[in-house]
Amino acid sequence: MSTRRLARLVAYLSLASAVAAATGACKKPSTEKQDESGTSPKAADLPSLEVKADTPNLLLTWIDDKGDFHVVQKPADVPTEGRGTVRVVLTNREEGTGKLVYVANLDETTATGAYRLKTMPRTEWEELGASKRKARLEALAPSALPSTTPPTEPGAPDDKPRGPGQAGPKTPATGVVAIVYGADWCKPCHDAERYLQQRGATVIKKDIEANEVAADEMRKKLERIGRGGASIPVIDVMGQILVGFSPAALEQALSSAKSSKGL
Repeated sequence: MSTRRLARLVAYLSLASAVAAATGACKKPSTEKQDESGTSPKAADLPSLEVKADTPNLLLTWIDDKGDFHVVQKPADVPTEGRGTVRVVLTNREEGTGKLVYVANLDETTATGAYRLKTMPRTEWEELGASKRKARLEALAPSALPSTTPPTEPGAPDDKPRGPGQAGPKTPATGVVAIVYGADWCKPCHDAERYLQQRGATVIKKDIEANEVAADEMRKKLERIGRGGASIPVIDVMGQILVGFSPAALEQALSSAKSSKGL
């Protein structure tokens, strides 16, 4: 082959390669995941997750008939009344702890033994409990439903909402330290934190969904008092373990803690 013909061939191959690149013939493979049907998942869905009865690092939240939330670590610990709609969190994964959550039906499993999961907005999940609480109040006393903010409990701290720059009455520190184990979506957890702070306690907040160590710490403390799965918040007031937010119980625990410290 002559030198001139060889040069033309090289030029032609270079041009063909450039055209192929320009037209996308050598496109980078898509990294977008697809489901079994070959279609891309919806943006509003969380990544697929397989949860079975023996899956480790589980936190399961179920709702009772009164609308109260309960947290357990094993599917077997969820009672019949709450198995249809259970929030699922894996403490070693971030997915499912934001605006979208995983919700499982523990009464339905796939061929592999995995529970059927779906994605649900966090607000919709929280509304499930709120609607049950409202229905319970309506059944007890329809006329008793507050149309305005309920009056402050006698002797309770002033917890009225305040505007920017408006600080509430400052309560001096008492030297009592309380640990509140809960989750950011749990209103009673925040109520307990606020109540303790207004009583002068130093509050340490621990999110059991975001922190696996905190979840294990809470579980061990519950086992110590003979409790398994329990509602949140779980509150440790200087070694006194309380389950749920009860101003009366907290007041008693604070008084006991102060006495033991000679305050």
